[in-house]
Order: sequence, then C-alpha cells, then structure tokens
Amino acid sequence: MTSAVLGPALTPWVDDPFAEAMRTGRGPLWLRRQDGHRYPLDVERWCAPPDVADRTLLHRCVQRGVPALDLGCGPGRLVAELQAYGLPALGVDVTPAAVARTRGIGGSALCRSVFDRLPGEGRWGTALLADGNLGIGGDPGALLLRVAELLAPDGVLLVEVEPTDVDERVTVTVQDGHGRSGPPFRWARLGTRPTLRHALDAGLEFSDAWASEGRRFLALRPTRDYSL
Repeated sequence: MTSAVLGPALTPWVDDPFAEAMRTGRGPLWLRRQDGHRYPLDVERWCAPPDVADRTLLHRCVQRGVPALDLGCGPGRLVAELQAYGLPALGVDVTPAAVARTRGIGGSALCRSVFDRLPGEGRWGTALLADGNLGIGGDPGALLLRVAELLAPDGVLLVEVEPTDVDERVTVTVQDGHGRSGPPFRWARLGTRPTLRHALDAGLEFSDAWASEGRRFLALRPTRDYSL
C-alpha cells in the first residue's frame, strides 16, 4: 500500500507519523479520511502499561493458558504482559519501530504482515485483534479468514469492535499534530453485528461478548461441525 509522492515512496505505518509515534510513545495521532473526518489513535494508552479494559483480554488469555498471537501488536504492551505471566506470546506488526519497542519492553515480535507466512499457522490457541486492528487491510472478511487459518481447531479469536454497529470501509492517512500525513491506505471499522456476519463467512462463530471502560470485545471460535 503505497502512494505516488515526490521522492521515494512511503509505506503506511513504516515511514509515516505512526512510526515516529512508536519511537517517542507520544501523539497526537489520527486516521484521517479523505473527507477530512478524523479518528483519534490512542498512542499514549498503547504505550502505557495495560489498563482495566486490556486486562479483561489478558485475563481470558491467561485463563486459556495457551500460546497467544497478537496481530498488529503495536508497541507490545499486551505481548509483554502475557510473557510476564509466563504465557508464550508473539506479536506481529509491519512497523519496525513498533517491533523494536515491543522487544525493548521484553516482548517477542516479528516485523511482518498478518498476511505473510507466520510461525505456528493452524496451531495458535488464542489470537488477538485489539485497538481497532480489525481494520487491517480494509477487508474484514479477508482478515478474519486469515485469522481462522492461524487458529488451532479449538482456538479463540479475541477481537475489539467499535461500540456502535458501524460497517465502514474507508481510505485514510495517518496524520500527526503538526499536520504531517503518511500515504493513503485502506482501513475498516466494524461494530458487533457486522463483525459477526463477516466471522460466519470466515468460519468463525460467536462465543462471548463483553465491554469494559467504553470498549467492546468479542470472542470467536472456529465453527463446529455439528454434523459429526
């Protein structure tokens, strides 16, 4: 995902203001739509220790006691915390600065796309899509299908969804507080019901839902074969 610019092409999340925010741990930062509307990116929260809502995710991972894969791990607070609990965990992110920050706080991470070849495909007990990462690639159906490929047959996806039933595909740029923007790329925002529709098409079914601190989450499992 690149755009034509004067000079070398930029890659979203790698060369744009997001990478600088990962290095500094500070915002402000937004996803800016082509019509000018902006969605805030909570950089300071991502770079801080896990909060109350994060711990609802972490608790479910620790309860399961199986290796966890954090897709779009950012600065790595969830991966590092899971490993501090003694749980095998791996973060995946396309931004080298985010991967470096994850490793710097004691987490394991790979600089790859979720759509690249990953370790343990088909064997992960838990996968995480937090902090809006259901939007990765702008095609939730394709992303959920990819996650289904990564999960073990008894695995679980823990995914954060929007608090309203929005179902939106947009072209955005990452913009910082100085008005600097990276190149455009596709993104998506989904609430609970649209996510469940796409999940069924991807071979995932509803298992649980909860809310904490104004954030909403779903647990999805590979669809069981009831014909057996």
